Amino acid sequence: MTETKGPDGGVPVRRPDPVRWLWYAFGGRLPSRYRSWVLRDLTCRTWAVRHIVRALVQVSPVAVALFLLIPGSPAIRIAGVVAGLLLGLLYSCAYMYEIAEHRVAQAGYEAGTAHAVREESHWEARQVQAERYAARWRPEPATCDCSE
Repeated sequence: MTETKGPDGGVPVRRPDPVRWLWYAFGGRLPSRYRSWVLRDLTCRTWAVRHIVRALVQVSPVAVALFLLIPGSPAIRIAGVVAGLLLGLLYSCAYMYEIAEHRVAQAGYEAGTAHAVREESHWEARQVQAERYAARWRPEPATCDCSE
């Protein structure tokens, strides 16, 4: 198990083993010793990619079963499975933020913690963007010397 520093006060992050990760991917609650890993998993730079991987893991058994059990030509079965995967990913991505907050609450954090940690980590970059935007699109108003 790999340990690194976590986002919640430097508490070491302890990764779950593959069986526990599968349980977590399917929506299960991890023991409290993985609490900081759950927060890191849902707030790191690649959290959206991780969410999509978990969604693919969730739908892959169903996709394989449908491909193997539905009669018909392989092209039609593949098209059906791909359409189902795309629909599943669409719904998963539509509710990505809500699912992340639910997982954070399952780990024992307050609802909204994941969003707050992500916002805090990008605060400086957003300030630079806001200053650049203001300099470009909100120039100082022209002053009129109307005393003439």
